[in-house]
Amino acid sequence: GRAAPIVIDQEGGRVQRLRPPLARDWPAPLDHVAAAGPQAERAMYLRYRLIAEELRGLGIDCDCAPMVDLARADTHAFLKNRCYGTEPETVARLGRAVAQGLLDGGVLPVLKHIPGHGAATQDSHVELPRVSLPAEKLDAQDFAPFRALSDLPLGMTAHIVYDALDADPATLSPKVMQMIRQDIGFSGLVMTDDIGMKALSGPLPSIVARALGAGCDVILHCNGSLPDRRSVAEAAGRMSDAAQAR
Repeated sequence: GRAAPIVIDQEGGRVQRLRPPLARDWPAPLDHVAAAGPQAERAMYLRYRLIAEELRGLGIDCDCAPMVDLARADTHAFLKNRCYGTEPETVARLGRAVAQGLLDGGVLPVLKHIPGHGAATQDSHVELPRVSLPAEKLDAQDFAPFRALSDLPLGMTAHIVYDALDADPATLSPKVMQMIRQDIGFSGLVMTDDIGMKALSGPLPSIVARALGAGCDVILHCNGSLPDRRSVAEAAGRMSDAAQAR
């Protein structure tokens, strides 16, 4: 059968996993966009076309970018310099350039963090963020870049509670997942963000079951002991027919 894809987070800034001499060292995306000015779209395309070349050379064929979360004045520092801008149209345009650069280099892009992490003022690695903006504002701003890029093949959820939508974090919420599929129109394969992050609480098998029940296709578990990894794999089981089709 076909080999399983190898996925990496390689977007520059804090989450660049490969460093010299294996790969170029990139500035944070928000800084790169500012420095490129009117050439930002071309710069981001070339950046990710080069990243794709480096990844393919190492046998890696999927990258967790573009990240089209909208930067705001109070966006948490862990995320802000990884963003591409503050306006939905600009972020969507640059996100498209990032995705195309990866695709042209033979690497599948992962759109994240659906439906938008930029309004969060907490770090989801250490706590569960809550966003209290009205649904209309979220839809017109934070969700807009994801709608513009809803044709991309893979996406990653946000571990965030949107008070206007549901009391559960997006990753575990059937209501939010339905909104992602129907209103945002994303029909690709959806993976969770890392379920080992502190934003999600409870036993790992329970988190797996809730995420799959909400509508996620794939569980992402980045760090953990061998027993933890085994429990996650056993709870996830085989991919559903719908997930395999995607």
